[in-house]
Amino acid sequence: MRLTSSVFEHEAYIPKKYTCDGQNVNPPLHIEDVPAGCKSLVLIMDDPDVPRSLRQDGMWDHWVVFNIPPETREIAEAHEPLGTHGRGTGGKAKYEGPCPPDKEHRYFFKLYALDTLLSLPENSTKQAVEKAIEGHVLAKAELMGRYDRS
Repeated sequence: MRLTSSVFEHEAYIPKKYTCDGQNVNPPLHIEDVPAGCKSLVLIMDDPDVPRSLRQDGMWDHWVVFNIPPETREIAEAHEPLGTHGRGTGGKAKYEGPCPPDKEHRYFFKLYALDTLLSLPENSTKQAVEKAIEGHVLAKAELMGRYDRS
């Protein structure tokens, strides 16, 4: 399985438009090679470089969406995907773009193909989603982008 974007390459800089310094909308994402038997997709975006004082379980969670239909191949720019929206560290159930307070940070877009739908309510945390997917992951793809406000 592959997760790519037409606006930045893996390990490259995320354009300002998709950050708190720009329009703060999600970048377009393209999904390829979802495995047979997939019943749902999970998308998580998090930042492991956030200062310790701001961390929740070692990360800042920017985007959590689960029960995305397995036939999804595109997540359009500035459009939340179909699915159930979890709650990020900032308390919102939608995309929150990069907004590093101190230095360059890495932002990981993680896509999981599952053999099940998750029985979790809206606004579930990333931690609840990660616990629920244990034993159900058919494939995983990752796209990492960087951003620095200075």
